[in-house]
Amino acid sequence: MLKKLYHNFHIRLSLLIGLTVLCTYLILEEEWSWLFFSAIVWLHFLRLIVISDKRYAQKVAFMFDAIDNSDYAFQYATRGRSSNDKMVSQSLNRITQILFQAKADAIQKEKYYELILNSVNTGIIVLDDSGFIYQTNNEALRLLGLTVFTNVRQLERIDKELQKLIINIQPGNKQQISFTNERGAVNLSIRVSEMTLQDKHVRILAINDINSELDEKEIDSWIRLTRVLTHEIMNSVTPITSLSDTLLSIHEDANNEIRNGLEVISTTGKSLISFVESYRKFTHIPTPEPTLFYVLRFAERMVKLAQHHINYPNIRVTVNVQPSDLIVYADENLISQVVLNLLKNAMQAIGPKQEDGHIELKAYCNEEEAVLIEVSNNGPAIPPEEVEHIFVPFFTTKEGGSGIGLSISRQIMRLSGGSIALKSVPAAQKTTFILTFP
Repeated sequence: MLKKLYHNFHIRLSLLIGLTVLCTYLILEEEWSWLFFSAIVWLHFLRLIVISDKRYAQKVAFMFDAIDNSDYAFQYATRGRSSNDKMVSQSLNRITQILFQAKADAIQKEKYYELILNSVNTGIIVLDDSGFIYQTNNEALRLLGLTVFTNVRQLERIDKELQKLIINIQPGNKQQISFTNERGAVNLSIRVSEMTLQDKHVRILAINDINSELDEKEIDSWIRLTRVLTHEIMNSVTPITSLSDTLLSIHEDANNEIRNGLEVISTTGKSLISFVESYRKFTHIPTPEPTLFYVLRFAERMVKLAQHHINYPNIRVTVNVQPSDLIVYADENLISQVVLNLLKNAMQAIGPKQEDGHIELKAYCNEEEAVLIEVSNNGPAIPPEEVEHIFVPFFTTKEGGSGIGLSISRQIMRLSGGSIALKSVPAAQKTTFILTFP
């Protein structure tokens, strides 16, 4: 009990004040011998008060050092020498717990917002005026084809125009840019806003992939154009063909020159009608009726069908489906048209003369749990000037080709909720068409 009273701050302060009064009295009475001993005791209690104050300051300083080092495990002992020391220790422990809880809440909120950020279909990039990246989400990394993004300089190896755009684009602006990466052609829409973060001016870039929007508008435009053209051609050619057949039946005894002319008109008209009918397929694709089917069995069947149509002995076709029980939900009949067309195109691209021709039909599931089917071949690469036109209706480089095979394939994939893309790697002599089923 006496020990606690001795260490009590208030008792020490009271004794110090009392000794101060006593020393003053002894000085006035000139009691120098008693003054000497009283002064020693006064200095002793003054030293104890200074030490206590210093110890409390050290406790506070140590607490903030620990907080700076994110060490929230320490706690001061609450069994102090005095009630004041105990109260200070309890208060500092409480402050530590409050700060720890506040930091834990901030970390939890940060993870929550990061989870939300990574769940949206819009790429987000936060960067300062020096080009350093503060934050990105998974969609932004996917769109740019990067695994880590720390500085705008990294975009130079992807596309210099993209780097220049992101450096110079100003808040409030909205721009579009196209470039090519390992995923193929990429069309991005970029919007910018700004804010001050930790006393620094930063820009927030919202990036959206508009490939699907552009493809959809382009396909719709071609469908409308094709419908108009086929309607007008059929309306004009059908009566001519019918009339020429009628004239041939009436004038069977006509001279050879007239008869040959009518036969040419009739034959040409019928060929043109047949030609136009093939283009009608592009605008009259049936509504998909999706079902679940095994990709491996489907792929093997497609390879056999393709080899039945075109069987070049110099071409080796391999099937690689992982896992072997991979299932896709789509209209098997419509998708078979797409895959069969890609396999036949690959065989025609390699041709009968190239040695060691190889076609690979590969299927797998990616990180987003989408099913991907790839058809690759090691034939001559598609020229860069033709790459951007291969999905355009009526565009063809093959003699006697109609130019609607890949257009119909893209339309089927669009109606199926998927997509088709070209990935060409001339250096590796590999051309790959990728079907994606989300």
